[in-house]
Amino acid sequence: MVTLSPHDKLVADLAEGLKPVRPLPAPCVRAVFWFGGAMLVGLILATRMDAGDFLIRMRAPNLMLAALGAMSTAVTASLAAFATAVPGRSGAWALLPLPAVVLWIGASGLGCLYVRIVPGTGISGPHDMTMCLGVLVCVSVPLSALMVVMVRRACPLRPNLTAALGGLAVAAVAATMLMPFHSYDATATDLALHAAVLLGVIGLNRILAGPLLAGRG
Repeated sequence: MVTLSPHDKLVADLAEGLKPVRPLPAPCVRAVFWFGGAMLVGLILATRMDAGDFLIRMRAPNLMLAALGAMSTAVTASLAAFATAVPGRSGAWALLPLPAVVLWIGASGLGCLYVRIVPGTGISGPHDMTMCLGVLVCVSVPLSALMVVMVRRACPLRPNLTAALGGLAVAAVAATMLMPFHSYDATATDLALHAAVLLGVIGLNRILAGPLLAGRG
C-alpha cells in the first residue's frame, strides 16, 4: 500500500469531486450571441417603424454612412469587450472600434452642414425628443444588463476598460435602432442631446458595471 505524503494527500483531497470546467466560447461567438439579444429588441421596435420612410431617408449619403458607422462600431466594440474580458488578451483590442467611431461621428456631423433637408424629414419637436430618449433608454438598459452578465463569466482583469467597451457597443446599437424613428434632419442640438445620452450610457456602464466585473475578477 502506497502511503501519500501530507502534501500529496492535501492535493488529492482538494481535487476530489472536481468537475471539468467548460471553456467559454471564443469572443466572436459570444459577440454573436449578444447580437442575438440585440436583434430581439430590434424586432420589437420594428413593429412600430415606418419602413418606407426609413428607406427614403437612407438614400442620403450622410445618413447611410452614419448608420454604417454605428453598426460597425457596435460590432467592433462588442468584439473588443469580449476579447479584453479574457485574461491574457492584449488591451490593444480597445483600439479596434476607433475607425468605425470616427466614421459614425463624422457622418453624423455632416447632417448639420446640409442646407437641403433630406426627403421625408422635418424639424424636431418636444415630442420627438422625448420619443428618441425613450428609444435610447429602452434599448440600452436590457442590452447593458446582458453584456454585463455575459462578460462577467470571463473574469476580466481590466474591468473598467471592458465595461467602457461594452457601453460603447450598447450605445452604438441604441443609436442604430433610433435611426428609423428619427424622422427629421439632424441639427446641432439633436446631435448634442444624442451624444450626451450615449456618453451617459458608456459612462454608466463603466461606473456601474466596472465594480461588478472587478468583483468577479
